[in-house]
Order: sequence, then structure tokens, then C-alpha cells
Amino acid sequence: MVSEADIAEVSRQLGRQARGIVEIAARCVCGRPLVVKTEPRLPDGTPFPTLYYLTQPAATAAVSTLEATGLMVTLQEKLAEDSQLRERYEAAHNSYLADRDELSEVEEIAGISAGGMPVRVKCLHALVGHSLAKGPGVNPIGDLALAEMSWLGTQCRCQ
Repeated sequence: MVSEADIAEVSRQLGRQARGIVEIAARCVCGRPLVVKTEPRLPDGTPFPTLYYLTQPAATAAVSTLEATGLMVTLQEKLAEDSQLRERYEAAHNSYLADRDELSEVEEIAGISAGGMPVRVKCLHALVGHSLAKGPGVNPIGDLALAEMSWLGTQCRCQ
């Protein structure tokens, strides 16, 4: 269950009204929302493929910094070179789709997960959100990005 306080905090984090939240998928060590799980179709009817959405500002800023340093290119190269990493990334994609389909199947986004899965590294925010929501070992690219982040999940940096 998502509380009104959770929705208010996520809205504050995003700087806009939070939409379609069904669960807080991961929390900061202080208890505030870190990653939300959203409906695959927003209340206005818009398909929304990003099931796990990173909301905490310090974490999102740290991921943005990684993207700016070119980590996505490095991870894309690793993906191209490492068949085991590709297999694990495809498994993460399939897991993501299965989780989303448990909520609702949305024809417009069928087979589309997030972050470029299963063949590209496109959005580290989505991949890190998936890793934080599901825990280590589910999304290998999200896990690699988390290992490179300046943000530490063991310290509260909520603003």
C-alpha cells in the first residue's frame, strides 16, 4: 500500500504531482521513497513502460553524472563483448516485463521494457531503479552503474 505521505514525498522529489504509483519499490535508509513502481498505463490513459522509476533527487543526480561521463558507452561496449552479460541483461528484461505484466498488459508497450533492455544501454536511471527495486543480481547493467555511483544507498541524502 502506498500512503498519502509517500505520494506527497514523491511529488516533492519530482517537482510535480506523482502519477500511477502502485508501490514504493525501494526506500532510502531514512524510509523515504527511492524508487516507485508505476502502473503501465497512467491515469490519463498514457502507456508508461517504466515500471521502476528512480525518484530520490540525490540518486538521480548521481546517475545523471554517470551518464554525462560516458558510462553508458562503456557499458554498451561491455555488453557487446560479453555474452554472459548479454544473457543476464536479457533475463533482466524478461523479469521486468513479467513484473509489469502482473499489473496489467498494455498492448502499446508489449515487449518493451526500459533503459534499452535487452540490447542497448539507453537510460541508467531506469536500470539503476530496476536494480534498487529488485536487489543485486537481477539487472547486471544497473548493478554495474550502482557500483560506479557517488551516491551511497547506506547514507541518507534526502533533501
